[in-house]
Amino acid sequence: MSTVNTLGFGTGPLSRAAALLHTLLTVEALFLATAAPGLAGLLALGPDPANLPLAAVCVLPLGPAVSAALYALHHRSRDLTDLHPARAFRRGLRLNAWPALRLWAPLSAWLTVIVFTLTHFAATGLPVWWAMLLVVIGVACLLWGAHALVITSLFTFRARDTARLAAYFLLRRRRVTLAAASLLGLAAGLTVVLTEALTVLLAAPLLLSLLQSSRPVIVETQEDFTA
Repeated sequence: MSTVNTLGFGTGPLSRAAALLHTLLTVEALFLATAAPGLAGLLALGPDPANLPLAAVCVLPLGPAVSAALYALHHRSRDLTDLHPARAFRRGLRLNAWPALRLWAPLSAWLTVIVFTLTHFAATGLPVWWAMLLVVIGVACLLWGAHALVITSLFTFRARDTARLAAYFLLRRRRVTLAAASLLGLAAGLTVVLTEALTVLLAAPLLLSLLQSSRPVIVETQEDFTA
Protein backbone atom coordinates (compact mmCIF):
# COMPACT_ATOMS: atom_id res chain seq x y z
CA MET A 1 0.00 0.00 0.00
CA SER A 2 2.86 2.38 0.84
CA THR A 3 4.45 1.65 -2.56
CA VAL A 4 1.25 2.65 -4.32
CA ASN A 5 1.12 5.93 -2.37
CA THR A 6 4.76 6.69 -3.17
CA LEU A 7 4.30 6.12 -6.88
CA GLY A 8 0.73 7.35 -7.07
CA PHE A 9 -0.68 9.55 -9.82
CA GLY A 10 0.85 12.98 -9.78
CA THR A 11 3.78 12.11 -7.50
CA GLY A 12 5.81 9.39 -9.26
CA PRO A 13 8.85 9.98 -11.49
CA LEU A 14 6.86 9.52 -14.70
CA SER A 15 4.29 12.04 -13.53
CA ARG A 16 7.01 14.53 -12.62
CA ALA A 17 8.64 14.05 -16.02
CA ALA A 18 5.29 14.54 -17.74
CA ALA A 19 4.65 17.64 -15.63
CA LEU A 20 8.05 19.08 -16.59
CA LEU A 21 7.47 18.36 -20.28
CA HIS A 22 4.03 19.93 -20.18
CA THR A 23 5.41 23.02 -18.44
CA LEU A 24 8.30 23.39 -20.89
CA LEU A 25 6.05 23.05 -23.94
CA THR A 26 3.50 25.51 -22.56
CA VAL A 27 6.11 28.08 -21.55
CA GLU A 28 7.87 27.71 -24.90
CA ALA A 29 4.61 28.29 -26.80
CA LEU A 30 3.76 31.37 -24.72
CA PHE A 31 7.32 32.67 -25.01
CA LEU A 32 7.12 32.42 -28.80
CA ALA A 33 3.72 34.10 -28.84
CA THR A 34 4.95 36.98 -26.67
CA ALA A 35 8.14 37.50 -28.63
CA ALA A 36 6.51 36.86 -32.04
CA PRO A 37 6.33 40.51 -33.20
CA GLY A 38 10.03 41.03 -32.60
CA LEU A 39 11.04 37.64 -34.00
CA ALA A 40 9.03 38.29 -37.16
CA GLY A 41 10.78 41.62 -37.55
CA LEU A 42 14.19 40.01 -37.14
CA LEU A 43 13.39 37.43 -39.81
CA ALA A 44 12.33 40.19 -42.18
CA LEU A 45 15.55 42.14 -41.69
CA GLY A 46 18.59 41.31 -43.75
CA PRO A 47 22.13 40.83 -42.37
CA ASP A 48 23.12 44.38 -43.36
CA PRO A 49 24.77 46.19 -40.40
CA ALA A 50 22.63 49.21 -41.29
CA ASN A 51 19.65 47.25 -39.93
CA LEU A 52 21.13 47.00 -36.44
CA PRO A 53 19.01 49.86 -34.97
CA LEU A 54 15.86 48.17 -36.27
CA ALA A 55 17.08 44.84 -34.91
CA ALA A 56 17.51 46.47 -31.48
CA VAL A 57 13.85 47.52 -31.59
CA CYS A 58 12.81 44.02 -32.67
CA VAL A 59 14.52 42.33 -29.72
CA LEU A 60 12.72 44.52 -27.16
CA PRO A 61 9.84 42.00 -26.66
CA LEU A 62 12.39 39.32 -25.76
CA GLY A 63 13.12 40.90 -22.38
CA PRO A 64 9.55 40.67 -21.01
CA ALA A 65 9.11 37.26 -22.68
CA VAL A 66 12.23 35.88 -20.99
CA SER A 67 11.19 37.37 -17.65
CA ALA A 68 7.70 35.84 -17.83
CA ALA A 69 9.19 32.47 -18.80
CA LEU A 70 11.63 32.55 -15.87
CA TYR A 71 8.78 33.41 -13.51
CA ALA A 72 6.61 30.55 -14.81
CA LEU A 73 9.45 28.02 -14.66
CA HIS A 74 10.38 29.10 -11.14
CA HIS A 75 6.80 28.61 -9.95
CA ARG A 76 6.24 25.36 -11.82
CA SER A 77 4.58 22.44 -10.07
CA ARG A 78 6.05 18.95 -10.14
CA ASP A 79 2.61 17.43 -9.64
CA LEU A 80 0.77 16.46 -12.83
CA THR A 81 -2.53 17.09 -11.08
CA ASP A 82 -1.68 20.72 -10.26
CA LEU A 83 -0.24 22.37 -13.36
CA HIS A 84 -0.89 26.02 -14.23
CA PRO A 85 2.11 27.13 -16.36
CA ALA A 86 0.00 29.37 -18.61
CA ARG A 87 -1.46 31.17 -15.60
CA ALA A 88 2.00 31.61 -14.09
CA PHE A 89 3.39 32.92 -17.39
CA ARG A 90 0.61 35.49 -17.73
CA ARG A 91 1.10 36.59 -14.13
CA GLY A 92 4.86 36.89 -14.66
CA LEU A 93 4.29 38.95 -17.79
CA ARG A 94 1.85 41.22 -15.99
CA LEU A 95 4.17 41.75 -13.02
CA ASN A 96 7.52 41.90 -14.77
CA ALA A 97 7.02 43.24 -18.30
CA TRP A 98 7.82 46.85 -17.40
CA PRO A 99 10.61 46.14 -14.85
CA ALA A 100 12.27 43.76 -17.32
CA LEU A 101 11.95 46.25 -20.17
CA ARG A 102 13.56 48.99 -18.08
CA LEU A 103 16.68 46.82 -17.85
CA TRP A 104 16.48 45.12 -21.23
CA ALA A 105 16.02 48.26 -23.36
CA PRO A 106 19.24 50.05 -22.31
CA LEU A 107 21.14 46.75 -22.43
CA SER A 108 19.93 46.13 -25.99
CA ALA A 109 20.83 49.68 -27.00
CA TRP A 110 24.34 49.39 -25.54
CA LEU A 111 24.94 46.00 -27.19
CA THR A 112 23.76 47.46 -30.49
CA VAL A 113 26.36 50.21 -30.18
CA ILE A 114 29.05 47.60 -29.52
CA VAL A 115 28.04 45.39 -32.45
CA PHE A 116 27.74 48.39 -34.78
CA THR A 117 31.22 49.53 -33.77
CA LEU A 118 32.67 46.07 -34.33
CA THR A 119 31.07 45.74 -37.77
CA HIS A 120 32.61 49.09 -38.77
CA PHE A 121 35.81 48.65 -36.81
CA ALA A 122 38.12 48.86 -39.81
CA ALA A 123 36.93 52.42 -40.44
CA THR A 124 37.75 53.55 -36.90
CA GLY A 125 41.53 53.15 -37.23
CA LEU A 126 41.73 51.86 -33.67
CA PRO A 127 44.15 49.08 -32.65
CA VAL A 128 42.90 45.48 -32.62
CA TRP A 129 42.96 45.26 -28.83
CA TRP A 130 40.13 47.77 -28.77
CA ALA A 131 37.96 45.29 -30.65
CA MET A 132 38.89 42.55 -28.21
CA LEU A 133 38.02 44.86 -25.32
CA LEU A 134 34.63 45.61 -26.86
CA VAL A 135 33.93 41.88 -27.19
CA VAL A 136 34.80 41.33 -23.53
CA ILE A 137 32.57 44.24 -22.50
CA GLY A 138 29.73 42.90 -24.63
CA VAL A 139 29.95 39.42 -23.09
CA ALA A 140 30.12 40.90 -19.58
CA CYS A 141 27.01 42.96 -20.32
CA LEU A 142 25.15 39.86 -21.50
CA LEU A 143 26.10 37.98 -18.34
CA TRP A 144 25.04 40.97 -16.24
CA GLY A 145 21.77 40.92 -18.14
CA ALA A 146 21.25 37.25 -17.32
CA HIS A 147 21.62 37.97 -13.59
CA ALA A 148 19.43 41.06 -13.86
CA LEU A 149 16.60 39.23 -15.63
CA VAL A 150 16.62 36.40 -13.10
CA ILE A 151 16.48 38.87 -10.19
CA THR A 152 13.83 41.13 -11.67
CA SER A 153 11.69 38.11 -12.65
CA LEU A 154 11.53 36.72 -9.12
CA PHE A 155 11.90 39.77 -6.86
CA THR A 156 10.54 43.29 -6.63
CA PHE A 157 13.35 45.82 -6.56
CA ARG A 158 13.87 49.24 -8.06
CA ALA A 159 15.61 49.06 -11.43
CA ARG A 160 18.82 50.61 -10.11
CA ASP A 161 18.90 48.19 -7.17
CA THR A 162 18.45 45.24 -9.52
CA ALA A 163 21.26 46.59 -11.69
CA ARG A 164 23.55 46.86 -8.66
CA LEU A 165 22.69 43.37 -7.45
CA ALA A 166 23.34 41.91 -10.91
CA ALA A 167 26.75 43.62 -11.01
CA TYR A 168 27.48 42.40 -7.48
CA PHE A 169 26.66 38.78 -8.32
CA LEU A 170 28.65 38.94 -11.54
CA LEU A 171 31.84 38.55 -9.49
CA ARG A 172 30.40 37.36 -6.17
CA ARG A 173 28.96 34.17 -7.69
CA ARG A 174 31.57 33.27 -10.28
CA ARG A 175 30.27 29.73 -10.77
CA VAL A 176 26.82 31.03 -11.57
CA THR A 177 28.34 33.53 -13.99
CA LEU A 178 30.40 30.77 -15.63
CA ALA A 179 27.29 28.62 -15.94
CA ALA A 180 25.48 31.52 -17.61
CA ALA A 181 28.49 31.97 -19.91
CA SER A 182 28.31 28.28 -20.85
CA LEU A 183 24.63 28.61 -21.72
CA LEU A 184 25.38 31.75 -23.71
CA GLY A 185 28.11 29.89 -25.57
CA LEU A 186 25.77 26.97 -26.25
CA ALA A 187 23.10 29.29 -27.62
CA ALA A 188 25.65 31.09 -29.79
CA GLY A 189 27.02 27.77 -31.05
CA LEU A 190 23.56 26.49 -31.96
CA THR A 191 22.87 29.74 -33.80
CA VAL A 192 26.12 29.75 -35.75
CA VAL A 193 26.42 26.04 -36.53
CA LEU A 194 22.74 25.25 -37.09
CA THR A 195 20.14 28.01 -37.08
CA GLU A 196 18.87 30.74 -34.80
CA ALA A 197 15.41 29.15 -35.03
CA LEU A 198 16.67 26.15 -33.04
CA THR A 199 17.94 28.42 -30.27
CA VAL A 200 14.55 30.11 -30.06
CA LEU A 201 12.73 26.76 -30.02
CA LEU A 202 14.95 25.61 -27.14
CA ALA A 203 14.37 28.81 -25.15
CA ALA A 204 12.37 27.10 -22.37
CA PRO A 205 14.94 24.39 -21.50
CA LEU A 206 17.79 26.91 -21.80
CA LEU A 207 16.01 29.27 -19.42
CA LEU A 208 15.26 26.42 -17.03
CA SER A 209 18.98 25.61 -17.01
CA LEU A 210 19.76 29.28 -16.31
CA LEU A 211 17.25 29.27 -13.47
CA GLN A 212 18.67 26.13 -11.90
CA SER A 213 22.26 27.36 -12.14
CA SER A 214 21.16 30.66 -10.57
CA ARG A 215 19.93 29.02 -7.34
CA PRO A 216 22.78 30.49 -5.24
CA VAL A 217 21.91 33.98 -6.50
CA ILE A 218 18.21 33.44 -5.80
CA VAL A 219 18.82 32.08 -2.30
CA GLU A 220 21.28 34.82 -1.33
CA THR A 221 18.99 37.54 -2.68
CA GLN A 222 16.07 36.14 -0.71
CA GLU A 223 18.02 35.74 2.50
CA ASP A 224 20.15 38.89 2.48
CA PHE A 225 18.32 41.48 0.38
CA THR A 226 14.63 40.96 1.11
CA ALA A 227 12.74 41.63 4.33
